[in-house]
Amino acid sequence: MREKLGADFGRLWWAYAVSTYGTWLAFGAFPLLAVRVLHSSAVAVSLLEAAGLAVAALVAIPLGPWVEHRPKRPVMISMDLVRFAALASVPVAYGLGLLSYGQLLVVAVVSGSAGIAFTAASGAYLKHLVTGDRLLVANGRFEGTAWVATAFGPPLGGALVGLLGPVVTVTADAVSYLLSAVAVRRVRGGDVATPRTGGRRGADVLAGWRFIRHDPVLRRLFLNAVLVGGLITATVPLLAVLLLGDYGFPAWQYGLAFGLPALGGFVGARLSPGLVRRHGLHRVMTTAGWLRSIFPLGLAFLRPGVTGLVTVIVVESLLIVCMGVFNPIQATERLRRTPPDRAARVLGAWSVGSRLTQAALTVLWGVLATVVGPLAAIAVSGGCLLATPLLLPGAALLRSDASASTGVPAPTPSGRTGS
Repeated sequence: MREKLGADFGRLWWAYAVSTYGTWLAFGAFPLLAVRVLHSSAVAVSLLEAAGLAVAALVAIPLGPWVEHRPKRPVMISMDLVRFAALASVPVAYGLGLLSYGQLLVVAVVSGSAGIAFTAASGAYLKHLVTGDRLLVANGRFEGTAWVATAFGPPLGGALVGLLGPVVTVTADAVSYLLSAVAVRRVRGGDVATPRTGGRRGADVLAGWRFIRHDPVLRRLFLNAVLVGGLITATVPLLAVLLLGDYGFPAWQYGLAFGLPALGGFVGARLSPGLVRRHGLHRVMTTAGWLRSIFPLGLAFLRPGVTGLVTVIVVESLLIVCMGVFNPIQATERLRRTPPDRAARVLGAWSVGSRLTQAALTVLWGVLATVVGPLAAIAVSGGCLLATPLLLPGAALLRSDASASTGVPAPTPSGRTGS
């Protein structure tokens, strides 16, 4: 049976869904505007992507403690409105003939920083709103929503751009944040904030990373997450160059190759809670973690034509199913192990670390691809991914530290909490 999580969770879920669909509807909109409207070079487009990630992450570093000490719902609403205003400036400037590369860069940084703050606040609020075993179910629903949006957003966005012009999806993305703010405002489940105590502000800024570093399970999960995410993200532009350039795939085939497999993430997210109940958290997390590190190596065997298209779809589908299973478990374990008064700082530090790693590895793999070629660079990424499961925490570590870190009993082999 479908577990009921309450009307307030439904409103929070709806806010997440509408903004996520807006984001994926506008996927690739800034590079498209940079190339087709501003006639930017390939280097400038890559810089727009990497700098947007890195600068937004650096700007967001002090936002963790700022979010921690404030009620979370007003923070979420404010960040939605900031993203709405930033993105809405793009179609306005385009209509007036004033759009510039600098504006796209500023908007990318502002919306990215606000997104990190929103993620920190919403994660802390979810921990307040949903408790116990239902937290894994809630994270599974968020994960499934993200993958469905990934599957349908970019193809629909491409069709809208073809019909209505290059800024229509940016406009839709801006409106989605306005609708998200309305949905969050309707939540009535109380709020949570951590009172500020004495101490140096600089130490407060680094508190999230310190907590991750001192918790052995979170430290391993964090290192695994940032490396896996960074290595996979680093290959995305290389696959675009290889498939669209070297192999001459039509744009619709490229969209199909990455849109269709995303449905596997929805399947994996729906399966995740049941698998944990049946086989136990550690076994499912470890199995999914190993499998998602193995499948990307299949991209090293890409070839032109139908064979290459089928290879991408099969490899990406298998990878994304495993990610759909793994990600809700990781998100749930992260929230369970983090005290409520540190949740926003930990989630903020996690997001910042992930984005900085993605930006650095994207640049590094771009340089590598210029030396050895895109296919060889993709193969190197696949080889590096094979080592990442070694960072996952062992069963004994999960059991020994879970209660001490969070006060939540450690999962038993059956997947249920111990008595």
